[in-house]
Amino acid sequence: MAIHAPHLFINKYLQEKISLAFDASVPLMPTMPSDIDALVSTFPESQGMFAVYDRMYKMRRRAFPHIKCEQLLYYFYKTDDPELLFETHGMMQDLLDRGDESAQEVNNWIANLWQSQSEEDKYTDGVDLVTGLTEEHKTISLGNKPFLVPYFHEIKLFQLEETRDVIDIGAARTVVGNKMIIDYDWHSS
Repeated sequence: MAIHAPHLFINKYLQEKISLAFDASVPLMPTMPSDIDALVSTFPESQGMFAVYDRMYKMRRRAFPHIKCEQLLYYFYKTDDPELLFETHGMMQDLLDRGDESAQEVNNWIANLWQSQSEEDKYTDGVDLVTGLTEEHKTISLGNKPFLVPYFHEIKLFQLEETRDVIDIGAARTVVGNKMIIDYDWHSS
């Protein structure tokens, strides 16, 4: 059964853009109890940067019940030199802080993802990506699971005024952290 998970589409979009821009993969994983040192050593290809995210539901702001409002709270971590961390945040701002223009770019990226998938990975159980009207529900396989395709209306980005050394790990290795919030409106298919 396919479920709604718009945050996974934003995560995949960000991972692709960061990978192309900086030639570095950045693992994004849900919030969980974790050993930061073990995570850093698990992803050597990430150049010591990774992010933990948390999906937050918001109270509906409009009378129309089908547009949902959510936020993604990202905690980005970088060992040693924080320059890649700050460049990544700048890129995120360029990509995701233009309201409906950013939403349309993500929708276009999803449409391209849909078109590039093989026929066995395509399911017709979702939303029309062009009009956003519910006719048939399209799903996309992310990994090995199908997810219903979201249609984004607006995306905004906030950076919390908090950049600091988060943790000292063992041999005086410091982890720099930063928090970003992506605020988005989407509708269900």
